[in-house]
Amino acid sequence: MAVTLEEAPWLGWILVKALMRFAFMVANNLVAILSYICYVIILQPLRLLDSKRFWYIEGIMYKWLLGMVASWGWYAGYTVMEWGDDIKAVSQDEAVMLVNHQATGDVCTLMMCLQDKGLVVAQMMWLMDHIFKYTNFGIVSLIHGDFFIRQGKSHRDQQLLLLKKHLEKNYRSRDRKWIVLFPEGGFLRKRRETSQAFAKKNNLPFLTHVTLPRIGATNIILSALVARQENGSPAGGDAKELGSKSKGLQWIIDTTIAYPKAEPIDIQTWILGYRKPTITHVHYRIFPIKDVPLETDGLADWLYQRFIEKEELLSHFYETGAFPPPKGHKEAVSREMTLSNMWIFLIQSFAFLSGYMWYNIIQYFYHCLF
Repeated sequence: MAVTLEEAPWLGWILVKALMRFAFMVANNLVAILSYICYVIILQPLRLLDSKRFWYIEGIMYKWLLGMVASWGWYAGYTVMEWGDDIKAVSQDEAVMLVNHQATGDVCTLMMCLQDKGLVVAQMMWLMDHIFKYTNFGIVSLIHGDFFIRQGKSHRDQQLLLLKKHLEKNYRSRDRKWIVLFPEGGFLRKRRETSQAFAKKNNLPFLTHVTLPRIGATNIILSALVARQENGSPAGGDAKELGSKSKGLQWIIDTTIAYPKAEPIDIQTWILGYRKPTITHVHYRIFPIKDVPLETDGLADWLYQRFIEKEELLSHFYETGAFPPPKGHKEAVSREMTLSNMWIFLIQSFAFLSGYMWYNIIQYFYHCLF
């Protein structure tokens, strides 16, 4: 499409802004990630003496790193509107977030909207595709203890076994509280056709805005982390008594991400900021773990029902621009999520000052040795 004379200055500014943002992201990644690695190395004696304190400090730095990623979208005008249950009420309990997956921007959106939920981000474990291991953030996720899962039938059984071992080794020893899981096992555009064929073959609902979830990872997580009572039933929270302090996994947070006009944001857009300001909408629904069936067949039916509800939520959103109200209410209430500009300034300043400090320390030792 030809560019008119009136559009040329605007497009030129978009290009210049994208290049400036990209240069800043590169510098931001270099100083922040390398500083994080240096701090982790220097704190290894503390890990031996007081493991809990070490992982607390590591978690705070991890939260700051994710806050920096969130700020890239924030200053491009990519904000979040939250709907449904208030998940701050369960931020100190153990929980699993089940999230629909449309694009790489889903991860960035969650990094943003969870920043104001106390220590959730610091104590969170992500389950993500193994390809993220090879990104700039891969080394940070490896240190933090996130799990990279390889997709495909040929890898499925082995990956589930590795996930079980990973949870047993890292989840409670590192004081993790929340797990983020994308049960669909891939992006909507890549899995929709296969999911619809599976649904038709097995007489399941035909879904267009989400795909049918895979059960394996959810089953492993619940089996490994749900505390059992003496009668074998799960010990978990009560939605009416959010002060419950039962041990083990207590909540399932059904999380639905919706983009205006069903046009998801990808990581390139988040970094370069060439798309117009956009509000992403996130809907939460909290389920106490005691209401979730743990046997495989019952869990499969329960998960399918959640994604059928997601389909209905998204259909309503794309038609009206809003999520439907909860049962018994006349209208849905939304909450605008905000980031503190001062907090962003402070963590960015700390990152660049740390980068400068570590550069001088490494340079000093290099000159001493060589």
